[in-house]
Order: sequence, then structure tokens, then C-alpha cells
Amino acid sequence: MTTVLIIGAGGVGQVVTHKCAQVPEIFSNIVLASRNEEKCIAIAKQLQRPIKTAQVNADNVPELVALINQVKPKLVINVALPYQDLTIMDACLETGVHYLDTANYEPLDTAKFEYKWQWAYQHKFQKAGLMALLGSGFDPGATNMFTAYIAKHYFDEIHTLDIIDVNGGDHGYPFATNFNPEINIREVTAKCQHWEDGNFVTTPALSVKQSFTCPDDVGTYNIYRMYHEELESLTKHIPTLKKAQFWMSFGESYLTHLEVLGNVGMTGIEPIEFQGQKIVPTQFLKQLLPEPSSLGPRTHGKTCIGCVVSGIKDGRQKTVYLYNVKDHQDCYKEVQSQAISYTTGVPAMIGAKMMLEGTWMQPGVWNMEQLDPDAFMADMNQYGLPWKVIEDPDFDLL
Repeated sequence: MTTVLIIGAGGVGQVVTHKCAQVPEIFSNIVLASRNEEKCIAIAKQLQRPIKTAQVNADNVPELVALINQVKPKLVINVALPYQDLTIMDACLETGVHYLDTANYEPLDTAKFEYKWQWAYQHKFQKAGLMALLGSGFDPGATNMFTAYIAKHYFDEIHTLDIIDVNGGDHGYPFATNFNPEINIREVTAKCQHWEDGNFVTTPALSVKQSFTCPDDVGTYNIYRMYHEELESLTKHIPTLKKAQFWMSFGESYLTHLEVLGNVGMTGIEPIEFQGQKIVPTQFLKQLLPEPSSLGPRTHGKTCIGCVVSGIKDGRQKTVYLYNVKDHQDCYKEVQSQAISYTTGVPAMIGAKMMLEGTWMQPGVWNMEQLDPDAFMADMNQYGLPWKVIEDPDFDLL
């Protein structure tokens, strides 16, 4: 019997729980925990097999330690808030349990997206004989695997990388976010950074855009250059990269609302005084917006997320595009969530499976691209995220 403890019962946690429950030969015993156990119970009722639920405050290491000691999991799958990564890692070290997450640690009071805090745990996890797998979502996660797979099978050396994340879904609201609004808005409004000639170059948020036509009739969208955490690890671990950029699509309604909210201070992360108490504007805004996990039944359209890589093979310059397309309604029918949660949750399950099977199990703190991509990529096809490759596509990217 292999027990896994999943911490976090939002949209991604729901998908991870569903997908783990579909693979009982690996995930024989599942415990889902959150600050709000009612959310866990609601997810448990959706499943075809029984799981256990629990309440835990992931900001509190002693609480986490007590729960882990009670549950005795082999692995903790962290799909809670990125502010809570370090407390959960500390609890895993104290209890001797392996760790996996889908997003890098972020300080609560500063919009910084860096791996340095988690990379600092390398020696501790190695010494304890434990593995910590970082960023096993889609971006980061599958995008790291896409890049590693392309580099392994199509090139002798890769030089440029463009990660392109298009969400062609429509939820019908004037403004909503597909995952936690607090995290989404911090990420989108942060200064952009891209890698070029050995350094990160900083530009204003959303200041560079271009048009991109997705394959498979997904459509044509405006994509905006922004910073995403996998750029830091990919440029560190693949030193031949001369340029690396991340692009994401946004609709005009989203951008207009975001600008207005920013102009009136609603996207701020610094506490303000209101009627005798401190409130954080983004946390207040989160309470006014639709819950991301509620968007599933009303979201229609497709996502198209992939990597465009160029480099050298047998002395010839070439380009390869590897991508996945996913339909929002197909995701909802399967796991009662929209495709943004689905595309993050499935790679988390696969990463956990790789660890528990022993395919990737090695002590230390690891980013995805440091590990062999082949088994993971095969499981992407098997568990709901099939991918395709286009060699030498006719793209004209900035």
C-alpha cells in the first residue's frame, strides 16, 4: 500500500486527486488535505473510489508534521499556495517524506519568482535521502519536459526557446482568472524578463506582443512576453541556450479590466489600512471574483501550450515545435475542471508516478529538465495530454 498526501483542494488539487484515483496500482491510498476540509470532502464525493480527507494549515510546520506522521505517506504532493512551499518542504524533511510541487516558492509580500529558496534545500534533501521534485505542472513542468525531450531527440545543441501558452477558452465573465487570482495577477503584472546572450533582460510587463496562429484550428491570438519561472531553471541546466522567452495569450477584456484594477490600486500586494484593519488589495479582490474551480462548466474552447526550439542537428539549423491541445469541456466531463487546472494537475500526477515507480527517484532537489523525459512524455499521451511535433514550422517569432 502506497499512501500519498495531497495538500491543496483548489482547481489543480481537484484534478490531481481525480487523476491519482484513476491509477490505483500506484496511488493505492490517497489523503486530501486543505485548510478547508469541506472542499476536500466535496472533491472526494466526485470520485469512483474512497479517499480520506483532513484539515491542515499549510503555513504551520508543526501541524503539517502532525498530519504527515498520522497519515504516513511516501510522498507529499503540494498543490497549495506557492507561499507555503518552504513550510511543506520543512515538514517533509522533519518526517522523512518525499516532496513534489507545481510552482516555485514565492514570498507572501514580494512578487518574486525565483528558485533560489528551494535550491538551497539541495544538501538537506540529499543528506536525508529524500527527493524534492520542483515544478511538476504544465508551465513549469510539461514545458520543461517538452524542451528536454526535443533537445534529446531532435538536436545536437539547442540555441533558442519560445514557450507559448495560449488559452483559447471563454468562460463568459467580463473578468475572471483560471487559477488563484492572487497568484495570477502577481504573475501577469510583474516585470518581464527573458534570457538573451547570457543574461536576463528586463522589460515592462506586457510591453511586447505578437500574433500567433495555433495548429489544429485552435485559432490566432495575441501573445505577450512575460517572465515565467521555468526560464530560470532551463537556462541554468541547458547552457547552450542563447535566447529563451515565455509568451502567454490574454484577451482584450482581461487586459482592460486588469489595467483599470491596477489604476485604482486593486492589484497591490502591500497591506492597506481599512476601517481599523489591514487588508491586502489582491486578497480582497480574490473574494469578489468567480472561484476558478467554478469555471469548468461554463468554459468553452481549447488550450494550446507548447515549445518552439531551434538549434543544430548534424550541422544543419532546424526548428521543432512540440505542443498539446486540450478542450475545456473534455476536461470538465472527465474531472469536473477546466483545462487550465487539468493541464497542471495531470503532470503533477505523472511526476508523482515517476517518483513512486522509481523511474526518477533520487535524493536531492530537482527541476524537471534534469531528469530523463521519455517515460514522462509517454505517460502524457496515456493520461490525457497527448502531444504532437511539427518539424520546421513556418513561424516568424520575435
